[in-house]
Amino acid sequence: MKLQKIAGIMFIIFMVVAMLILAKSIILPLILAIILWFLIKEIREFMDKSHWIKTKVTKWIKTIVATVFLILVLGLITSLLIQNANNLSNALPKYTMNLDKISQNIEASFGFNITEKINDYSGKIDLQSFIRLFLDSISELFSNAFMILLYLLFILMEESIFSKKLKAIYSEPQDFEKMNGLLYKIDYSLGKYISIKTLLSLTTAVLSYFALLILQIDFAIFWAFCIFILNYIPSIGSLVATLFPALMALIQYGGTDFMPFIYVLILVGFIQLLVGNFLEPKLMGNSLNISSLVVILSLSVWGVIWGVVGMVLSVPITVMMIIVFSNFESTKKIAILLSEKGVINTKKLNHE
Repeated sequence: MKLQKIAGIMFIIFMVVAMLILAKSIILPLILAIILWFLIKEIREFMDKSHWIKTKVTKWIKTIVATVFLILVLGLITSLLIQNANNLSNALPKYTMNLDKISQNIEASFGFNITEKINDYSGKIDLQSFIRLFLDSISELFSNAFMILLYLLFILMEESIFSKKLKAIYSEPQDFEKMNGLLYKIDYSLGKYISIKTLLSLTTAVLSYFALLILQIDFAIFWAFCIFILNYIPSIGSLVATLFPALMALIQYGGTDFMPFIYVLILVGFIQLLVGNFLEPKLMGNSLNISSLVVILSLSVWGVIWGVVGMVLSVPITVMMIIVFSNFESTKKIAILLSEKGVINTKKLNHE
């Protein structure tokens, strides 16, 4: 009997993973639209801090203002990113030559041909193809813009009547309160994570941009955007976000001057340390309640399923799983395993 149960669970997991991979083009835009919806809600709540706006301006007007503002900001960022990405792509032959110079300098100084050794293990180095592959991964976030906006429109339309539908589904007050409380906890936890993480990633990106600008590193806006996106990836994101512009500094100067490389490592690394080790714990606290091992595992799993975007979404998805699992007796043990200290929050949140 136990063997049949294990086989059934494995089959369900296999089918879910297969569905996530096959339906990627449908599910990913929906998830990104939900993230935008969370950001719109946070902008609305920020607007409500003004007593006049809270009492005089209707919710739908605030929603329109927040949506237009968010779309304009994303449009501006996309325009700057495309321009910088095209300039970077056009400048790749120059950087390829500089990379060859660095390899020659290393060989002349140490008698070690680094390019040849890497080629022995991984094949011929093609910097242009590698960077274009990376640009394609970043552009995936914008490739389904129409679908994302369409999903967002319907989510905003559904928002006002969803509570009525929930009451119709759960006619018993006790059942309605339980489900409404569960949805509120998901809403509260994910909303807090997405808004704070976005603010921290933006702060890191802006500070890094000025640091790269002062150090005269090429395509500072592009690297700042990469830092912004990579900071959503837990653990390894900040490390990669520091290495990319540092390597750019090294290639830019053709290995003749190592100081820009060191300066970028120090300055951008210090910004990452400041935000990640001091600001983030104070603002985020321990509210996410996720085991570090689970973070790494979820990062790997969602990275395999959905690539870079999956890595970015790995923590919000895991947070939602913990909250949902903790509210059902049959899955509470799984929530405890996924949690940081084996303690799950069962307190009711005020959701008036």
